[in-house]
Formats: sequence, structure tokens, C-alpha cells
Amino acid sequence: MTSHVVSAGEGTRLPRCVRCGQRAAIVIAAVLAAAAAAQDFSPQQIEAGAKIFARNCSPCHGPRMRDPESAFDLRKFPHDAHDRFVTSVTRGKNQMPPWGDLLKPEEVEALWAYVVAGEK
Repeated sequence: MTSHVVSAGEGTRLPRCVRCGQRAAIVIAAVLAAAAAAQDFSPQQIEAGAKIFARNCSPCHGPRMRDPESAFDLRKFPHDAHDRFVTSVTRGKNQMPPWGDLLKPEEVEALWAYVVAGEK
């Protein structure tokens, strides 16, 4: 019965359940890596990010990331998309202006820490 078997390379065939298990393991590893990364932020870095957010980001993204008007809901930003976040903040995206000339790299990283850690 070949419907339950997929090719894993030249001359090798694996059951579909093995391939699905591999995909699940990759997804779980990504989620755990993102969670571990969130734990690496110091409380000072998260607090600095919260202050920068309150000053520069809250008018559009909502106070403490709540009730964004027409801006992206940062509470739903993928925690494994650091580079996307940095690019969006520094270069701007859609209606969001670029902040790269106004924020230092460590301030962008503090914002990232705040967004990933969430409002406590």
C-alpha cells in the first residue's frame, strides 16, 4: 500500500507518520526556541523597551500594545521574526514611518524585548 509511504530520498521510503512527526518536531523546536529567547531579556531591557514604546509607538499601536487603531497588533507579532521586526522598525512599513535614524540599535532591541515579553 503506497499511499502511506513517501520517498525520503533515493531508494528510501518512509511512512507518512514519520514525516509528519518530523514536521511537528521542527514546529515544537521553533516555539521552544522563541520561548527561551524571551527569557533571555533582562527586566531592565524590557522596561527600557516599554518606555520607548510608550513614547514612540503607543500613539498608533495602542497603550501597552492594547487597542491598536489601524496599526498592526504587536501582541500577535511572531516571536521568531526578529529580523522582520528590526527591518520594519528601522525602515518603516506601510503607514509606519522609519525609526532607524531616531532609535539606536540597542533601543530597537529593547523594543523587541518588550514586544516579545509582552506587557506584564
